[in-house]
Amino acid sequence: MTDTDTRAHGRLTITATHRELLDQVLDKWSLDVLNELCERPLRFSGLRRAIPTVTQKSLTATLRRLERNGIVERVVLGTRPVAVEYRITPLGKTLRPPVDAILHWAAEHLPSIDAARDRYDEEMDGAR
Repeated sequence: MTDTDTRAHGRLTITATHRELLDQVLDKWSLDVLNELCERPLRFSGLRRAIPTVTQKSLTATLRRLERNGIVERVVLGTRPVAVEYRITPLGKTLRPPVDAILHWAAEHLPSIDAARDRYDEEMDGAR
């Protein structure tokens, strides 16, 4: 195995700010929320139906983080009673290509990753 060649792309700089942002916009529920909102705006209850495994508390926290980072916007609708709808922002839409690239990479390499996990687990089981 050879080392990664960093000359072509340069060294990655990952700061605490980068880590915080990536943790907030690519966490467990954010990807599901973004996937749903890329298709259409939804109310909170619509998101709960679309992502049945998320709890109300987790969905609320996820939407607040995404809104704080400018990825999702909360729109108050002038209906009676007043309703709230969540929409992906233009900034949020720019996340689609890099997320699609990561998902493509994962799909392409999942067999190798599964094999590596199996080897690791077998080695760890043998070491016990």
